[in-house]
Amino acid sequence: MTASVSRRPVGDHGATAVLVLALAGLLSLLGATTSAVAAVAVARQRAAAVADLSALAGAAHALAGEAVACGWARRIAVADAARLRSCQLRGDVVEVVAEVRPPGRLGDLGGATARARAGPADLTAAGTR
Repeated sequence: MTASVSRRPVGDHGATAVLVLALAGLLSLLGATTSAVAAVAVARQRAAAVADLSALAGAAHALAGEAVACGWARRIAVADAARLRSCQLRGDVVEVVAEVRPPGRLGDLGGATARARAGPADLTAAGTR
């Protein structure tokens, strides 16, 4: 009776596992990057919406003065989980800058800002009398 000795073939054993792990790492990195870019884009859109709504709220109360108009603009921004960086009333036009921070660790890097103005329509500039 002879004992059979098995020999391991010489070759690429284990190379497939390394390639699968490398591909999984690459796909994870791509997914994380895509998520980060999407979060920043959403923050930018939210900042624009908050700035628009805050400016409209301020303009609706412009006749009561800057303190009241900007107070309303700030309330709207806070209700939308944003921060009003600046608010100015010039005549009956309110100008605001709103900031929204992306969620998670991206928010530590900074926020997305947007500027908006609101006031009465200038009908003479549009050609309507």
